[in-house]
Amino acid sequence: MLNKALPIFLVIIAILVYILLSFRYAIDKQNVSYILDKFVLALESEIKNEKIDALKMAIALSKNSALVDTLENEDEDLGYKILSGITQEIKNYTQKDIKVQILTHDYHIFARSWDDIYTGMPLEDFRSDLQYFSSHNTPRTSIETGRMLSIKTTVPVYRDKTLLGFVEIISFFDSITSFFKKIGVDLYVLMDDKYYDIAVFMQNNETVDRYIMANRNYNHNNIDLLRKIDFKELKVNRAITLDDDYVFCENIKNGNSESIGLFVFVLTKRYLEYFKEENDETSFFINFTKKALYDVVRDEQNDVRVKEFEDIKSLMTMKDEMPVNMQNEYIKLGYEKLNEYTKEELIELILEQKIIKKVDGKIK
Repeated sequence: MLNKALPIFLVIIAILVYILLSFRYAIDKQNVSYILDKFVLALESEIKNEKIDALKMAIALSKNSALVDTLENEDEDLGYKILSGITQEIKNYTQKDIKVQILTHDYHIFARSWDDIYTGMPLEDFRSDLQYFSSHNTPRTSIETGRMLSIKTTVPVYRDKTLLGFVEIISFFDSITSFFKKIGVDLYVLMDDKYYDIAVFMQNNETVDRYIMANRNYNHNNIDLLRKIDFKELKVNRAITLDDDYVFCENIKNGNSESIGLFVFVLTKRYLEYFKEENDETSFFINFTKKALYDVVRDEQNDVRVKEFEDIKSLMTMKDEMPVNMQNEYIKLGYEKLNEYTKEELIELILEQKIIKKVDGKIK
């Protein structure tokens, strides 16, 4: 009797072990998914802050009368002198090295803050994102390919109603990489190698699989690890374990929502426990507070300065921030935008309610 019961007992034990292991795997998978979500939120917040800071600076420079004069008078030498002087002062007082360039209305380099070597060089062949301005007159800030992958913030420069050119701030991923490094996470910004021909300043960069390393201050110790990755598996699962590390990824999207590469996070397993806790003290890294999370959600809903300049809700939120000397332009633009909406759509905007059935017609 005992001999007959033993196999049944062993089967039951095996089933219980399988259930426990499956449950443990599900918990681990849930933890990994939770951590990846936090990484992505932190990344989005850091990128958003970079964009907003760059946009503020670019708008201010686009209103600098001395710079506008040099652009109108086609005085590249003076433009370089003024621009490099401004950025040097910023660096002296803030220790922040800002890369600014001014483009002509036909997308040629007019002046750059860091050198005067490429004056007159056309950029249209390298910068497909500049096509945006053939049909838009509002700023744009997004991650874009080019001679280097970077966050490019471009603001049109007008004198009266004449387009003279553009102020552009180019920021790389150094501060974002440093942010993650401080909390024990290695970040790698990988550009798809299909952009190799136009990325002329990245052609000597480190490569991994079908990707070119875009950030400059990455941890070189993980290059061999990255070369072991099955990127097809990583892109499907978004998280894998390799040796003693967790590897996570998130798509890099340009301003047209096209995938142009990957953000890859590498986290050593011994650091994983820091990010598993979900209490108020440690739920989101070490210094990433609930307020920062709130800011991310708020900015997702009200991304006025980044990509929704043409949306009427965004236009309405800008009212209190509009300088006095731009009030007339703001009112005119508001009138033009509001006039494009039906009465029912305007009611929806004001009440923030979804109107299922809309009736075409003018406001009465």
